[in-house]
Amino acid sequence: MTRVHTAMYLAAAGLVTGACFAATPPAEAMTALAPHRAVYDLTLAKSRGKRPIEAVHGRIVYDFSGNACEGYALQFRQVSEINSGEGKLALSDLRAATWEEGDAKSFRFNSENKVNERVVDTVDGNAGRDSSGISVKLSKPKPKGFNLDTKIVFPTEHVRRVIEAAEAGKTLLELSVFDGSESGEKVFSTLAVIGAAIAPGEKLPDDAAAGNPALAKLKRWPVTISYFEQGGAKTGEQTPAYAIGFELYENGVSRALALDYGDFVVSGVMSQFEMKEATACK
Repeated sequence: MTRVHTAMYLAAAGLVTGACFAATPPAEAMTALAPHRAVYDLTLAKSRGKRPIEAVHGRIVYDFSGNACEGYALQFRQVSEINSGEGKLALSDLRAATWEEGDAKSFRFNSENKVNERVVDTVDGNAGRDSSGISVKLSKPKPKGFNLDTKIVFPTEHVRRVIEAAEAGKTLLELSVFDGSESGEKVFSTLAVIGAAIAPGEKLPDDAAAGNPALAKLKRWPVTISYFEQGGAKTGEQTPAYAIGFELYENGVSRALALDYGDFVVSGVMSQFEMKEATACK
């Protein structure tokens, strides 16, 4: 379950093609991302492995704030109980916090994952970008430094890029992403598919987004993102390590999650939603 927070960084925003890392536009020209808090209730949608999962229950809390001038902060928590049958229960508790500079030049990340109250992953580090590349420094799980290609993007940068790509009518997008997940060292190749826009007033939501005045006048897109081990081809019969589907609003809010772990799929229904007060750039 350690890939879930990675997926949620993107589920709230998606991602867009990254053939090159273009210069970041001025803050006033960027796509506006809405500060918000959303809660998603998790249940098992499908089980297809050789040893079927019997049930999944849990919740995701996603709290996003900031702006292009001050940077963007994310507080994330997912608690999931997985029943694999014969009385075998696993309780996963994942907490993550990130901050990303508005122009995507710096990124801080911290996460801890517990399974049955035992810590299995702890990551703490930061990354900085300049014209020569990305420099990453980890303090956990152990002190380490390494460099990445400057074409790689950070999570919040995906937010505006997928929205801009969707606005432009693009349907297939791919890039490499670093989000500080797992050991804090992995880069994943990703492929995103963006569907046709859903206009305001069409296919009205039946969850916490229903009737919300901040969302009612916005269009949204169905998006599916697949994650592949770095270096693997994203064609033919290769199976992604993980995939997620969701509906993405033009302000960065998402609903109707489908978290695909391969052997089973978890549905995430938005049960609570709060639009937070936005602070304009000064």
